[in-house]
Amino acid sequence: MELSDDVREKSVSLHPTHIRGEPENIAFAGHEDMDLDEIPRPDPASLSKIYRKLDLRIIPALWCLYFLTSAIRSNVGLALTMNASEHDTLTEYLGLTSHDTSLGLALYYVGYVVFDVPFNLVMTRIAPHAWISRVVTTIGIVGACMAAMKAAWSFILLRLLLGIMTAGLWPGMAYYLTLWYPPHRCAQRIGFYFTAAQISAAVVGLVSAGFQYMNMDRGLTGFAWMFLIYGLVTIIVGISLLWWLPDRPSLGLEPRVGWRRLIPKQRPVLSQEDFKLHFADMKATYVAHAWTLNDLVKVLIDVRLYPLVLMYFGVVGTGIGLQNFATVIISSINSSWSSVDLSLLTAPIWICDLIGILIVTPLSDRFHNHRAIFFSGPSLIIMAGLIVTTYAPTDWSRYAGLLITGFGLGPTVPICMTWTAEIFQPRHGEVGTAVATAVVSGLGNLGSVTTTYALYSGWPADAKDGYRNSNMVMLGMVGNSILFAVVCSLLRRALGDPMTREQQWAQQHNAEQKDQDEVPQRAEDMYF
Repeated sequence: MELSDDVREKSVSLHPTHIRGEPENIAFAGHEDMDLDEIPRPDPASLSKIYRKLDLRIIPALWCLYFLTSAIRSNVGLALTMNASEHDTLTEYLGLTSHDTSLGLALYYVGYVVFDVPFNLVMTRIAPHAWISRVVTTIGIVGACMAAMKAAWSFILLRLLLGIMTAGLWPGMAYYLTLWYPPHRCAQRIGFYFTAAQISAAVVGLVSAGFQYMNMDRGLTGFAWMFLIYGLVTIIVGISLLWWLPDRPSLGLEPRVGWRRLIPKQRPVLSQEDFKLHFADMKATYVAHAWTLNDLVKVLIDVRLYPLVLMYFGVVGTGIGLQNFATVIISSINSSWSSVDLSLLTAPIWICDLIGILIVTPLSDRFHNHRAIFFSGPSLIIMAGLIVTTYAPTDWSRYAGLLITGFGLGPTVPICMTWTAEIFQPRHGEVGTAVATAVVSGLGNLGSVTTTYALYSGWPADAKDGYRNSNMVMLGMVGNSILFAVVCSLLRRALGDPMTREQQWAQQHNAEQKDQDEVPQRAEDMYF
């Protein structure tokens, strides 16, 4: 069998010890008899069917891992108010000051920001599914260890370690998805597994009410039981990902030597015919590209990157602020509500968040040339919700403002990450997706540092005003995100983008049609 010229060139440069001269007997993993020259141009209906098959294998795995890791990241917010009547909240049990709480919450994002880019680059060098498995497993280990916390220093240390272990997961999932799907198909799928965070927040809020009834069972507080059980389940799921998630699309050229022998061998994800069509649609991802420092610098100096960072800064900072301090905000609305009431009232916020994702992200993919509109619209809804939460006259109307805020928050992060991949993959290739998503997620999470360290518990004087000033700071952050969505859109129009795969096919089809039309004309000219 013979490789096409462009694939041969990439393969020779990357695997010189395995391909020299004419690459005879080179086989696809699990598809040894496939001839690249017979690959047809894929049609949309066939591709949609293939991507639905991939959805059944990939999306549930990403959903489960994100559900559990989100629970471990965010359940600390619930622990702050769990078992308040018994004085066994996380704050009282560990003797945390407001500064300790803000520092521990913020250090999580410091570790995340520092290690996001290097950890995401590691994924481009090794089997991505194995790296994701490592990330999830270590998150579970640190999460389980949080059940043993006895003092403020242990809380601060474990939060820092949790941030380091989590670094690269969210951008890594977006990068992994672009290995199997073209960018214009990603927003809805990122939205699908991003719903795990919303459902996790809702479920964790409801289940935490049950954990409160386990307080001091076998000597563990309710929040300790919560940390321990979620941590152990996450460890099990993390290890299972070595079999559950497929490796990157591959020509099967990598020998199983060294560390690769430690990774379980997987069966092909697609049938031979489906494999051919997927290869034709996603050919660039089947051969890993060896990036250099120069490639990395080109991504970092691309002016399109930093408006995306500032977009992400506002919406993710607001989302994390609401996630970590939802019970604190609700308690400020009505201080007579019990700790169980507070846990139960957080769930509807994230259900509204989920509804926003399911409604908006499919439309964002359908009209992917208008990402700025689909980002800015929900951002305006967030701002409206924050205004209602801050200034509405009654308790329940202020609570309804949180539901409005949740609905708007849902689609913003998936759309921002998809837009990043959509801009940087065609221009900079695989390393562009890996670096850009990590930079947007890493630097953008400085917004999370801002809301967790400087607002709410980090701003004790604001409590007497019902955290009005904290809410207004988040409103300003979201307004900033809208501004830079406009800037990003204008930069794309001014600087242009490489042609999409569909545009290339259309250009090729038009050229072929023109040649066919010219053949009779040339024959007629020769006759006369």
